[in-house]
Amino acid sequence: MPLYPEIEPFATGMLPVSDIHTIYYEICGNKDGEPVLFLHGGPGGGTGMGDRRYFDPKFYKIILIDQRGAGRSTPHACLIDNTTFDLVADIEKIREHLKIDKWVVFGGSWGSTLSLTYAESHPSRVVRLILRGIFTLRRKELLFFYQEGASWLFADAWEDYEKQIPEEERGDMIAAYYRRLTGDDPVVRDACALAWSRWEMATSKLKVDPAYLQRADNPAWALAFARIESHYFINGGFFPEGYVLDNVDKIREIPTTIVQGRYDVVCPFKTAWDLHRRFPEAKFVVCGGSGHSAGEVEISEELVKAADAHRDDRLKLRGEQFVRPVTAGAVPPGGHSTFFAGGSFAVGEERGLPKKKGGVPWLENTFTFG
Repeated sequence: MPLYPEIEPFATGMLPVSDIHTIYYEICGNKDGEPVLFLHGGPGGGTGMGDRRYFDPKFYKIILIDQRGAGRSTPHACLIDNTTFDLVADIEKIREHLKIDKWVVFGGSWGSTLSLTYAESHPSRVVRLILRGIFTLRRKELLFFYQEGASWLFADAWEDYEKQIPEEERGDMIAAYYRRLTGDDPVVRDACALAWSRWEMATSKLKVDPAYLQRADNPAWALAFARIESHYFINGGFFPEGYVLDNVDKIREIPTTIVQGRYDVVCPFKTAWDLHRRFPEAKFVVCGGSGHSAGEVEISEELVKAADAHRDDRLKLRGEQFVRPVTAGAVPPGGHSTFFAGGSFAVGEERGLPKKKGGVPWLENTFTFG
């Protein structure tokens, strides 16, 4: 299912949320539509025009915000009073400012962390979660990507990331980068921001995308992205180890879709699987030929499908016609299906996987949990 056409906001604003920080927000689509909040990744990544395109603009009132220090929010790349629960409080201030009672919350990568943490803090304000590339900021997740793990799969890109740090400091790459990204030498700081950002851009898709790498060539974007990410990671997300998963029981009644790339090395499949085991009620969609990025075709299609499914459910309740037809239960050729009922979960064919002779899926699993 393709992305919706590009659109422009009908309203933008800057909301002061503290004595230091002012948050940029924008609103697109239907002024009277179903509110949906898009939470960007990083932290520090900011929003872009492509982030508006997962949602039917005739149905949804689409709200995008740049989190503290990111994008058009000010001050740029600021780490003061910039923690997970500061961002959760900001989301509530935006919701109250816009006079929204409840909304759909949509986030991928770090956006999934923030979406889950917000929902766990304010479950009565979330009507649905749509999550991609699950990240819960456990230490082992960080070490896999920034210390050793992904480095074995992308050794060429790792070499450029590693060489910024002297050998005697490489036992803790996050800490070494953090010291430089928060140091006083602007040349070292900017070089480390570029290397940190290029490492993530190089590994975010199943196949390295040169155009995606160019995003890191914007010095202002790379500085905010690297500084804010390392700030959160060195501080363990500003919550106890395992916090997001340990609090998931608070949100198990919220309808939720999880979309996960099988070959995601930035936020590996194991974390999404751990969330699924804690949250079996959620629909769990595995994209068998994808990595991490929402820009991968099958991931973006599943995200649009999830947003459309919520729209269709709402329209059914109202007795209205669908805006765009959706064939319930259909699986495209070479596609995959995911369904759940009564505590059971099944994954059919995963997209992008080769088949044996006779069209038998190379990988087909069915899981039933008691």
